Amino acid sequence: MGRRGYWDYYHYTPAKPKEVADGIKAKSKRGVIGETWWSKRWIDVLESFNMGARLTRGKSYARKGQVISIDINKGAVDAKVQGTGSEPYEVTIGLKPISDDNWEKVLDAMASKAIFAAKLLSGEMPTAIEDAFAEAGVSLFPTKKKDLETDCSCPDYANPCKHIAAVYYLLAERFDDDPFLIFKLRGRTKEEIVGSLQRWRAPDVGISAEVGAGAKSPISSDERAKPLDSCLDCFWEAGASLDSFSVKPAPPAVVAAILKRLGDAPYVIGEDNISALLAKAYEVAGRRALQMASSESDQDLEEDVHG
Repeated sequence: MGRRGYWDYYHYTPAKPKEVADGIKAKSKRGVIGETWWSKRWIDVLESFNMGARLTRGKSYARKGQVISIDINKGAVDAKVQGTGSEPYEVTIGLKPISDDNWEKVLDAMASKAIFAAKLLSGEMPTAIEDAFAEAGVSLFPTKKKDLETDCSCPDYANPCKHIAAVYYLLAERFDDDPFLIFKLRGRTKEEIVGSLQRWRAPDVGISAEVGAGAKSPISSDERAKPLDSCLDCFWEAGASLDSFSVKPAPPAVVAAILKRLGDAPYVIGEDNISALLAKAYEVAGRRALQMASSESDQDLEEDVHG
């Protein structure tokens, strides 16, 4: 960051910044900036670094619309902020990207819990997402002030200056709109994360290697669906193909697999987490279904459950 001289520092006269016609203004007009838990977490982290009054002055700049542009890239944010000078100041905020190896560990941790993957794939940041980074031994948010490498072309010696601070606050609102921008700043885009999660959670359908070039299609021309208007008279009939169809229920390979994927629920009854209680209920329901399918008696089931 540029530094002004000793003489200039003690003879500095505060001046109002030049107004910006179409600057980026914070949505928040008073109080805190940031609506979601993850944007508030970003601000809380910054404020915990004891950056002084410049951070507060930056909030004022953010609300006035002095920031002209913000571009979030992998590992860095580039912005332009209009101050008192004739030209906008160039601002850079750097946050070291997480290594590829650690990102793979983070994604494994994300995908191992269905709730993480489900929320991220729907564009929402899970409340316990930082746990996935902790498992990989890294942090999603900066943990200390020196994690942030900043630079501004203004003559102010402070770090952060009010121009950098203004960008800090507006980043929170950008994160409100798109939580994946936090990941991008740490080195992975939305497309990369979603693609990894989808591949990780894709079921192994066991497609034969023979199905490929030159392989015969498993569906013959005779079995292909006919137009609806040509079979209205028999649409509701079961059809001959169901004669050989049979159902053979079997116990699951993993009991309560979905509940185990989701992890503990945020609710307890007494000393028991509701997930544990649901697991017992699902087990009883599963046994009942198997009993009905195999013609076991209700009495045998009751003795098995309560015995």
